[in-house]
Amino acid sequence: MPPTSASKTGARPRRGEGQWALGYREPLNKNEENKKNDDGLNVQQRIIDIYSKAGFDSIDPADLRGRFRWLGLYTQRAPGIDGGKTAVLEPEELDDRYFMLRVRIDGGQLSVAQLRAIGEISTTYARDTADVTDRQNVQLHWIRVEDVPAIWEKLESVGLSTMEACGDTPRVILGCPLAGIDADEIVDATPQIQQVNEEYIGSRLFSNLPRKFKSSISGCSAFCTNHEINDVSFAGVIGPDGTPGYDLLVGGGLSTNPMFAQRLGAFVRPEQVSEVWAGVTSVFRDYGYRRLRHRARIKFLIKDWGPEAFREVLEKEYLGYALPDGPEVDMREGQQRDHIGVHPQRDGRNYVGFAPRVGRVSGTRLSRIADIAEEHGSDRIRTTADQKLVVLDIEDDRVGSITAALEAEDLQVRPSVFRRQTMACTGIEFCKLAIVETKDRGSELIDELERRLPDFPEPVTINLNGCPNSCARIQVADIGLKGQLVTDANGEQVEGFQVHLGGGMGLTPSFGRKVRGLKTTSADLPDYIERVLRRFLDQREQDESFASWAARAEDGDLK
Repeated sequence: MPPTSASKTGARPRRGEGQWALGYREPLNKNEENKKNDDGLNVQQRIIDIYSKAGFDSIDPADLRGRFRWLGLYTQRAPGIDGGKTAVLEPEELDDRYFMLRVRIDGGQLSVAQLRAIGEISTTYARDTADVTDRQNVQLHWIRVEDVPAIWEKLESVGLSTMEACGDTPRVILGCPLAGIDADEIVDATPQIQQVNEEYIGSRLFSNLPRKFKSSISGCSAFCTNHEINDVSFAGVIGPDGTPGYDLLVGGGLSTNPMFAQRLGAFVRPEQVSEVWAGVTSVFRDYGYRRLRHRARIKFLIKDWGPEAFREVLEKEYLGYALPDGPEVDMREGQQRDHIGVHPQRDGRNYVGFAPRVGRVSGTRLSRIADIAEEHGSDRIRTTADQKLVVLDIEDDRVGSITAALEAEDLQVRPSVFRRQTMACTGIEFCKLAIVETKDRGSELIDELERRLPDFPEPVTINLNGCPNSCARIQVADIGLKGQLVTDANGEQVEGFQVHLGGGMGLTPSFGRKVRGLKTTSADLPDYIERVLRRFLDQREQDESFASWAARAEDGDLK
């Protein structure tokens, strides 16, 4: 049993955590009770048969704030509720009568027809809203429940869905947008992503997990899917026998208790990925903690067990065979992970990566991107894990034309440091958890920093988050901004941010440094960031990164 295995590593076995495998089948909180009462996948038919016909007021609250998520639907925040009310009001007081809808895009892979369909859904049903997320999805807003069946039909007609885009389920599988075309790729993970999707997404085997479950499967040599912070990651390596495969990592995640994923030390061959993924997910389903929501992620399980015990349980109880030991990923210093710019493909053509403002686009713009790609001979558009997009398969003589067409739409192929490196979550405009506004704030910040520091040389990441949950990965940004209410110079409570400095992934992963009292109002944000970036330039040693400087700088220099 896992407690015995865990005891070998010195971990104390935990009981009473609601683990199914230890006999705790009775729900220990309302979320678990709701899932036991009815599988989240069952809500799909009720939406089609009942709620879309009878309207918002007909929706069972247990479906509205629970099971709807299994089909990618969240109620969005009602307009006009300030951030100070976020933690005070009841859910029904925060709910608008409209929904955010998340379109699932595994591996970030889209055809022209698929992207055009999303654009048309946005303009028809979502008030022309669309955000490209750092999970490679597209989010739409202002969705009425009456329109959901028609939206699903449109998505299904082009091979897309919203299945398990949210909820306590296996969410979208991250993959490299250059899979199959990058000359430096370790292994093309497209077949493995497709297999996992076909075999397990929408399956009742994994429709009741303790909490959300985030996966990445990628052979990218730049490690663009951020294997360090997913619940389970398969990251490309060359195995002991010289063939390509994957290093297996488990237990990454950010939110209010960030942890980096831990290597299990195992090598996974491509043909094993689907069953190993299912094995890891099954361990989480059966042994994951279900008593307290804030401890229900797999990262807490592997923290308590340790990677050795977790691997032992995976192999003995779920796989029935031992995985060979394998190497860890081979990262290089200073790798850019976002695939921005014009670069050659292995077939002699080019991919063109471009940056919208903090992931915010629109249905009109998505349709225009589809048109531009098609006009330039491409049927392959990709989303990235950094709120960016890439068009594949552009001939040399069309590069100038597609670059000009994209940049005419404010989609920069050669963006400034600040356009390229700034991300923002949904924020208070639509999110019920948010405390501050982020998307417009991030866009305005880009403009200000481009004006004030036009020649800034370093790729410093700036991530804005509207609440502590870190959807925009604030702990692993050079400058991470966590939304909260702060006191301004006049003693008034206003929107602002707690500042985290020097976080990052790669060769030297670390969570950002927090300096006591280091906060800024939203209005003062451009002044603060300009000030700290100028100090970095003044004090840095030769080729020193911002993260290295932030780790050694005096507190006063970071304020």
